[in-house]
Amino acid sequence: MSERTAPTSPHPARAAVAAFVGTTIEWFDFYIYATAASLVFATLFFPADIDPMVGLMASFATFSVGFFARPLGGLLFGHYGDRLGRKSALVITLLMMGVATFSVGLLPTYEQVGFLAPLLLVVLRFVQGIAVGGEWGGAVLMAVEHAPENRKTFYGAFAQLGNPAGALLATGSFGLIAAWDTEILYDWGWRLPFLASVLLVVVGMVIRFKVEESPVFDAVQDDQPRGLPLGYALRTSWRTLLLGVGVLPVAVGGYYIVTTFLQAYGVTEVGISEQVILTGLSIAAFVELVVTLGVSWLGDRYGTVRVVTIGLVGVGVLALPQFLILETGSTLLIVLMLCVMRVAMATVYGPIARVLAQMYPPQARYTSISIAYQTAGAIFGGLAPLACTALFAATGSILSVVGLLIGMVVLSVVCLAHAPRYQDSDLLTSD
Repeated sequence: MSERTAPTSPHPARAAVAAFVGTTIEWFDFYIYATAASLVFATLFFPADIDPMVGLMASFATFSVGFFARPLGGLLFGHYGDRLGRKSALVITLLMMGVATFSVGLLPTYEQVGFLAPLLLVVLRFVQGIAVGGEWGGAVLMAVEHAPENRKTFYGAFAQLGNPAGALLATGSFGLIAAWDTEILYDWGWRLPFLASVLLVVVGMVIRFKVEESPVFDAVQDDQPRGLPLGYALRTSWRTLLLGVGVLPVAVGGYYIVTTFLQAYGVTEVGISEQVILTGLSIAAFVELVVTLGVSWLGDRYGTVRVVTIGLVGVGVLALPQFLILETGSTLLIVLMLCVMRVAMATVYGPIARVLAQMYPPQARYTSISIAYQTAGAIFGGLAPLACTALFAATGSILSVVGLLIGMVVLSVVCLAHAPRYQDSDLLTSD
């Protein structure tokens, strides 16, 4: 067996920026659906005579469909990206997401076409899920694999920046419409963010075409395993795949508890106005956007796993206070708590890109990282708002939701402690 040094790229910053722009567009499209699901879809796409809480659960159920489609997207585009290249797979995912999101903005409501409305909504959400399922792994790998070894956490975080940036654009756009006129928001204003996404997709496509293929992918072309990349991943890394899923509950599921569910809980149960919640979440998303690169830089300097563990502990400590603060009705305290929680979430989410990327060999890395991340997304992300709503409805206490979030923190910490850590130079070998 001969060893090779890790390949280098002359343009790591260009790849990182392209990853940021692409994931921003993908997550914006994904999050405007989440925001609409918590605010307007329950009344627009489901019968008006059902209980509001049941309508909200039905809306969150359609929201979950996208998460269950994500593993399929990860498997499909992971195979494509491991065989033919990261870049071409990412161009297709961005185009798919743009078409699906724009189509949601054109959908008729339940009042207009009956049960056909939620059916079409589910179909388009499924397409969104496939697209974002293939997007994340490829974007992370383009950023990490172009970066030098001592900057991989920092550059990998650019792909992670797309999450808060997309969330900021999503909640910000709905917040502006709500501030303009709440009645317009529920009438036709909710369609505007979906329709406007087509402009972002055009920009993203132009940027993506200008980025070179991953140097790590080019380096392992002669080492591609026979058969399916999925088969190779299961043969060589099945335990690590399970660990990857276990590392991610807070990064993918906890996020929706502290955003989507908290938003619905604050509006429907506590009585906080939509404007306050949307403004708070927008400011919090901006804070996350600002601090993500900083905490990821700390990961390169002091250890990525150490930084992520600190973030997980912070999420556990803040789990209860974030909901208690809502009861005060103080806009200042609510916004401050949302921001503090998002700093803790950024400390988990930003550096996790490198953690996941370097848990798997590059011959089937796109497939492996996508399976782990999107399976965790389906289990913990897709079910989180629905599970929280069901727990609260069954117990009448927010403590049940807090307990769920703390349990997710514990699982993440344990699996992170056992996750393997490799360098590309260790893995780029040939028989």
